[in-house]
Amino acid sequence: MQGNDYFHTANIRAMIKASNIKKNYGDLQVLKGVDIDIKKGEIVSIVGPSGAGKTTLLQILGTLDLPSNKKECQLQINNVDVLKLNDKGMARFRNDHIGFIFQFHQLLPEFTALENVCIPAFIKKTPRAKAEQRAKELLDFLGLSHRHDHKPNELSGGEQQRVAVARSLINNPSIVFADEPSGNLDSESADNLHQLFFQLREEFGQTFVIVTHNQELADMADRKLTMIDGLIV
Repeated sequence: MQGNDYFHTANIRAMIKASNIKKNYGDLQVLKGVDIDIKKGEIVSIVGPSGAGKTTLLQILGTLDLPSNKKECQLQINNVDVLKLNDKGMARFRNDHIGFIFQFHQLLPEFTALENVCIPAFIKKTPRAKAEQRAKELLDFLGLSHRHDHKPNELSGGEQQRVAVARSLINNPSIVFADEPSGNLDSESADNLHQLFFQLREEFGQTFVIVTHNQELADMADRKLTMIDGLIV
């Protein structure tokens, strides 16, 4: 089961509610007042030409960056008004509720797969034994039971990306943001990763927001949003 088949049976409580999101870099206005609503358990893809503002929007929704009009816009995630949090509170909220998957897996080369997956849990002060047990469960679920002790340079590209997926899920986030997650994978690994998102949604109930140029992945989502020139059209 994937796509709308799942979403029609899901709890339709709002997970993200954002309005009038603007972002300027100097004189360049990248986001021009974006409104977006995403339901709990929904998989949403965001497509559009390079420079349209997709990654900037994803970073703001994921609390990695702030809108330029912070006092004139709204961003609620899981019923929390995140723009009213201080830096420490926002960092804690991000670690507790949000997972990230990037085009470049950003694994630390000196650590094993298991250690890389555990890092967000350690930041959360999860006891080591509990964090490692959860990391092993996720790696096993992702077909990496034989790779716990391997370092990134001993893994294939697809395996590295699955380690990054496990890392994004270690703290049981409510929502996962993915920025071109299959951009550096061969077609078979990309297809496997795309199927995995729906499997994860069914297994753990996460909401996914995925920026992608991959039309196949975009079309699999419950909704496909198109950004052009700083707005969702």
